[in-house]
Amino acid sequence: MDELPIGRRVAYWRGRRRMSQQVFADRLGKSKSWVDKVERGVRRLDKFSVLHEIADILQMDVQLLLGKDPERRGETLHCIEPFEVEEIRAALERYDAVSAYFDAAPCPPTLADLGKAVTHAWLTYQYGRYGLLIRALPKLVRDAQAADAAYGGDQARPAADLLAQVYQIASSVLRKLGECELAWLAADRSIAVAQRADDLLLAGVATTRVCNALASLGRARPALELNVRIANQLAPGGQNDRTPQRLSVYGMLLLQGAMAAARIGDSATVEDLLQGAEDAARELGGDQNHYWTSFGPTNVILHRAAAAVELGDGGQAVELHLAKLQNPAFDALLPERRAHHLLDLARGYAQIGDLANAGEMLLRGDRLAPSEIRCRPIAHEVMSNVLRRTRGAPPSLIAELAEHMGVGV
Repeated sequence: MDELPIGRRVAYWRGRRRMSQQVFADRLGKSKSWVDKVERGVRRLDKFSVLHEIADILQMDVQLLLGKDPERRGETLHCIEPFEVEEIRAALERYDAVSAYFDAAPCPPTLADLGKAVTHAWLTYQYGRYGLLIRALPKLVRDAQAADAAYGGDQARPAADLLAQVYQIASSVLRKLGECELAWLAADRSIAVAQRADDLLLAGVATTRVCNALASLGRARPALELNVRIANQLAPGGQNDRTPQRLSVYGMLLLQGAMAAARIGDSATVEDLLQGAEDAARELGGDQNHYWTSFGPTNVILHRAAAAVELGDGGQAVELHLAKLQNPAFDALLPERRAHHLLDLARGYAQIGDLANAGEMLLRGDRLAPSEIRCRPIAHEVMSNVLRRTRGAPPSLIAELAEHMGVGV
């Protein structure tokens, strides 16, 4: 889009902000005719003061307006923008289920259509396309809430199940992008709705989302305790079945508990929980994706490496990768899982002073799932660390990636 005239770029970003020409003109103090002529290229836009005012109204960097590629830079410098956060917040603040007691429920989508949209949203997340997902979330949340409020009888539980999943998707992507308070709210909602859906395993997965948000907010110990408590309640054996679904949810609870334990430096608990997850994965027999957990033997190794990094042992993470993850099983994982691991590996290499390989892992992760590297605050920290400690000018590819991330060289 670099080659587009300035007026076309204004139109593009106005459309992204869901602003009509009239609303945009009113905020700018111009006529709708003036805006239309600028966007069609009939009127020149050459006053820098006006450009800055337009950039402020469109909530963007003026440099993007002047010719940087919005599709590329927009996914990096503006992975999640203030107006998008507010749209998601507004959707989460709706209480359709309560309103339905007092008024007619809003017109919901069919459960079949909603189910397809939820599946698409999960896949969008697991392919690491966070920008696309963020823009779709407000409507998906509103649709799922409307369905949950409207459907009763035999359809009540399926509707609640879908709403719980939507809250989990929202929690997961919001946490990735650094909006941890909203992630906690969405995950907490998911637990309550999953209980209405009468699905213990869905509630168990929702627990991992709550605990991830808690850990991101600096509450690692409560996250550890909650993960372990629910894992014990859902553990296969005794009166509980040993289905692949239960093994997957149980295993993910243990893995997230291990990550929380690593954050507080409890290496003994980390190993105990990882061993339990390894046993569950072995019984499962292979990498699967029940309840969208991506649980299996390979994911256990990924978490073992990630826990080592959290404990400050980057060397162990690198050894695990070189010894156990150079195989087709790792390559078969969905992009988000692989790029997430490469980000952990970049942290591990940085811990042992291998800045060249730390940068290479960031580049590999960026090629797999750009949003996982360009949009996550932790990735920005790693890149800043690499740039700060690199002697002389960084390699050109690293410098270019840093620019796209908005990290100063």
